[in-house]
Amino acid sequence: MLILTCPVCGVTAEETEFHAGGEAHLKRFGPGSEDQDFEDYLFMRENPRGVHLERWRHVYGCGKWFHAARSTTTLEVFGTYPAQTTEPPAEIRETLSDKHPGWTWRQFK
Repeated sequence: MLILTCPVCGVTAEETEFHAGGEAHLKRFGPGSEDQDFEDYLFMRENPRGVHLERWRHVYGCGKWFHAARSTTTLEVFGTYPAQTTEPPAEIRETLSDKHPGWTWRQFK
């Protein structure tokens, strides 16, 4: 069971209080974009073994969206941060790099 902390209201709870919303930090494409860009946005998602950055919503609390960095193999949560940020905070990136050598933050297109 995942234990997550909502960075908006500060509540720490089991994953059943939250709802997973898929991969974090995706760039959305609007009118006038290439068909391939829109197709990639809709259908091409990362599904890594190991570190994954995800969107979550605090459904039974404040209702706000946030991001979580976690391992898909061990279910360890490395931290959560507001959804409005464009990249993981430095302390989460450092923790991930220390615990998973070779992991690097890649900015999505």
